[in-house]
Amino acid sequence: MRQHRNRQIAGKSVGDRIADFVDRHMCGVFITPAFLVTILLLAYPICISVYYSFTNKSLLGKAVKFVGFDNYVSVLQNPDFYHALWNTLVYTIISLSLQLFFGFIVALSLHKINRFKGLFRTLVLIPWAFPMIIVTFTWSYLLNDLYGIVNAKLLQWNLIAQPIQFLANPKIAMLTVSLINVWFGVPLFAINILASLQTISRDLYEAAQIDGASPFQRFRFITLPFVRVVVGLLIILRTIWIFNSFDLIFLLTGGGPGTSTETVPIFAYRMGWTLYSLGRSSAVTILLLLFLTAACLIYFKILDHWEEEGA
Repeated sequence: MRQHRNRQIAGKSVGDRIADFVDRHMCGVFITPAFLVTILLLAYPICISVYYSFTNKSLLGKAVKFVGFDNYVSVLQNPDFYHALWNTLVYTIISLSLQLFFGFIVALSLHKINRFKGLFRTLVLIPWAFPMIIVTFTWSYLLNDLYGIVNAKLLQWNLIAQPIQFLANPKIAMLTVSLINVWFGVPLFAINILASLQTISRDLYEAAQIDGASPFQRFRFITLPFVRVVVGLLIILRTIWIFNSFDLIFLLTGGGPGTSTETVPIFAYRMGWTLYSLGRSSAVTILLLLFLTAACLIYFKILDHWEEEGA
């Protein structure tokens, strides 16, 4: 058998041998570059952060020494860390819940529209068409208490007696940046939920309507089971993105006024680039990584349960 195979190989041209080799190893040819890029872009930063978190690494050029868990102890004993963690949780919960709510409404509305579907879908995606720096500068201008359009209209309509400092008032700054993030994140939910809605056969709705099912019952027993896995994945992705959000809050408020909008990423930035303690900053990022990993595991458990119910 082996001799016969050797004779077949010997009878082939060099080009045919190369083609056979590529066919047999095509999977490895395509996967290997992607695997190497993943290692470089993901594994290396994580590994270097873990290493720095156990050292006294500083941007001041001090000699690097191993300090064990001292950085983690210092961070976990710092009240500012828990304040930043609380702000991050509030920011994530407000942003995620409202993005899901309005994303569902927009998706259901687009699903029922018969004319100009392409136009309305394009309009929904507008928030994602602009760079974050443009988004933040635009909202900073709109909400400015001296020349902003929002305050000008509220004063014109006699809804307020004096201008509101949306981004400079510690009591409402976090709510303001959360709502801006909602405006930015709704398109992701809307478009993906809409794509999932379009896979549902209209015959199911017609049959349910004939059987006397109410609109709420049709939503609960037909729409929701079809879209909940997609919604679950979106929640996982947005939880990670919102929890790690840095640019939007930093460009709008810089974590202020005071520390009223300081989240964990901004706290880590301040620890590393203001206090020059890269070791403690790395410890914060590793703690954040562990927290998000635990949250994702819980989410995936729930998704697996939903998939088993739907199977």
